[in-house]
Amino acid sequence: MTPAKAGEVKHASLVTRLNGEEMQRATTDDLVFTIPKLIAFCSAFTGLVPGDVIITGTTGGVGAYRQPPVWMKPGHTVEVEISGVGLLRNSVAQAA
Repeated sequence: MTPAKAGEVKHASLVTRLNGEEMQRATTDDLVFTIPKLIAFCSAFTGLVPGDVIITGTTGGVGAYRQPPVWMKPGHTVEVEISGVGLLRNSVAQAA
């Protein structure tokens, strides 16, 4: 995804779902550093190629602080969606 295709992501919505249930919702306005600064920082110590994902942390709704706590388990599906960018979907696997 190029910046031209993604458009303005300064106010993009970020949603995380576990097995289809929304667990977190925030916007890129909540980031401490701007997206260009994050990319520049990461590029200083590693080469980035199309398809790389930069993980920045978490917002409210993290599983450890839910009552009762929610933990990902093998077989679960996690989706992270960013408006204007797309959807990343992964299955949780058993640790090796």
